[in-house]
Amino acid sequence: MVNANNASTKCRKRLKRLAGWGLTLLVIFMLLRWFEQSQVYQPEKGLFLEARSLGLPYEEVYFESDHHRLHGWFFPGSSSLSNKQVMLLCHGNGGNVSHSLHLTQLLLQNHFSVLVFDYRGYGLSEGKPSELGTYKDGQAALDWLVAKGFPKSQIIVFGDSLGGAIASNIALNNPVGGLILKSTFTSTPDLGTELFPWLPVRWLARIKYDTRKRLPEIKAPVLILHSKSDTLIGYHHAEQNFKAANEPKMFREIGGDHNSALEHEPSRIADAIQEFMKLVNKSKYAQ
Repeated sequence: MVNANNASTKCRKRLKRLAGWGLTLLVIFMLLRWFEQSQVYQPEKGLFLEARSLGLPYEEVYFESDHHRLHGWFFPGSSSLSNKQVMLLCHGNGGNVSHSLHLTQLLLQNHFSVLVFDYRGYGLSEGKPSELGTYKDGQAALDWLVAKGFPKSQIIVFGDSLGGAIASNIALNNPVGGLILKSTFTSTPDLGTELFPWLPVRWLARIKYDTRKRLPEIKAPVLILHSKSDTLIGYHHAEQNFKAANEPKMFREIGGDHNSALEHEPSRIADAIQEFMKLVNKSKYAQ
């Protein structure tokens, strides 16, 4: 009887230890999921600037994506060219639509119409960001432009940093006129292993944003812009993305760090875009 009681006590202790280890592992897993989410998505709800600060005509835009109400701004271009071609701007992982106004202004100065929008959970857009959710949001933004009267072949999708992964997904699933990737990584696990070498990122990662994997399947012309001075996303990410992309494609080096490229010779970005548009138009005529 004593032996039976001792065995029962040992069994209960063993189960408690197992339960304790299980709870510890669950807490660690949840913390890692939270850490991944917080590193990939850094939205801000308040608008840093208003669209009217550019002093140009614009339209306040709201549209639905997977039952979420998203917000954006549409700026009609100022030339006959812009009536035909439009930039769909997908911003990076931080801030919101208002932090993209300087890039929007650069595109407007180069005679494009521009739609810039916030993913779910950013700015005035409803919901919480996720990889699949942002893909749906990008598609919904494209659909808004099509409903506005822009053929898909006249839409150039411009992705900045994380936005490049979203833009590449749009280009994969739609016959757009072109794809521009500025300061974009190959995939989030690739970047994560570089930023957090002490974590088993590839084993833990649930968020992929695999730009490089999609590029061989994209038929639209591709322009890749990246700075050798980018201390967040290394230049080799751009080189690998360029290698994976189909012809016709262009690679142009820009200046500045990851978040300061527009402050460092913005004319280099403008010149590269103008050169790329000649490639885009030539490609259309060749089809």
